[in-house]
Amino acid sequence: MRVIVVGGGVVGTMHAWQAVERGHEVVQIEREAEARGASLRNFGQIWVSGRAGGEELDTALRARELWERIGARVPGLGFRAIGSLTPVRGAREHAVARAAVARPDAAARGYRLVTAAEARKINPALRGDFEAALWCERDAAVEPRTAQLHLHEALRASGRYTFLTSREVREVVGPGAVRDDHGDVHRGEAVVLATGAWLSGLVRELVPDLPVRRVRLQMMQTAPLGEPLTTSVADADSFRYYPAYASPALDALNAGQPQEPVAAAHRMQLLMVQRQDGGLTIGDTHEYEHPFAFDTLEDPYEHVAAVAESFLGRPLPKIRHRWAGVYAQCTDTTRVVHRQQVADGVWLVTGPGGRGMTCSPAMAETTANELGW
Repeated sequence: MRVIVVGGGVVGTMHAWQAVERGHEVVQIEREAEARGASLRNFGQIWVSGRAGGEELDTALRARELWERIGARVPGLGFRAIGSLTPVRGAREHAVARAAVARPDAAARGYRLVTAAEARKINPALRGDFEAALWCERDAAVEPRTAQLHLHEALRASGRYTFLTSREVREVVGPGAVRDDHGDVHRGEAVVLATGAWLSGLVRELVPDLPVRRVRLQMMQTAPLGEPLTTSVADADSFRYYPAYASPALDALNAGQPQEPVAAAHRMQLLMVQRQDGGLTIGDTHEYEHPFAFDTLEDPYEHVAAVAESFLGRPLPKIRHRWAGVYAQCTDTTRVVHRQQVADGVWLVTGPGGRGMTCSPAMAETTANELGW
């Protein structure tokens, strides 16, 4: 079988990986010189802890297994089974963490409530003030800015993979066939459109009422910290954002302890991951209203830096990079991904939201199984 994958980000690349692993030939087409969207502009977290139960958690756990397996074969991914800590302060935040540990699926997530002293033993860089922390053993990380490069290199070694860049697919011209803006036609038994947040052009023509929206976020990266940050770190505002933490205790937190005004205005949480060069990726904000701003705002950066510093108990290193990114999210946010046959032999896979980096291997595996690859 020959599979055409449109889109060079992590979702597209994992579909290419699944097809090559199953013995098929793959042509992957990317409209930029290399992937430059949400697949690079993220934390690189394999984030199990906050996922909703049921299908979403099952998908995340399966993806976590696949990431570890692929990481063993592709060391350049920088796969690290580092887990995560969410430090808590005060009775309300503590209650949400206790409710999470009481979930029936807490063991599958690797949840455990630890004291501040235990948290510092797990992650000695956390020298700030907090009373306890929610530990999630199943969380992990990869290097988002380089992962696609190493995956493509591994795919090329199969001898059944071609990666074409600077080509925009413009038209479906037959069953399993598309034409790019160079006029070249690419034919196969299946086409997967994994175009991320690019929802205009061909995608809009094929699915004018696509139930997917775009979300913008701001993030930043520091110079090397000078010591290991041995886990990912989140703050209690992440309880408000991720569905796994829904509980009466969360309702009480929201009612009795509102977010800081800047955090509320920009729908913020702290997520912090150390890169292999020692720098910290820190964020993030969420913007849903279109049209998006074209600039980045300083207040959210100041807020998230202050929260990070309060956990570290020290000033952050110099900020070296600031950026904005856009990802695609199903308007029904309980859906893990939007997967739809849009033409004969052509499927669209988009809308994973913030789950894209985490869940992409399992999403691609499901596509491959459903299409009988």
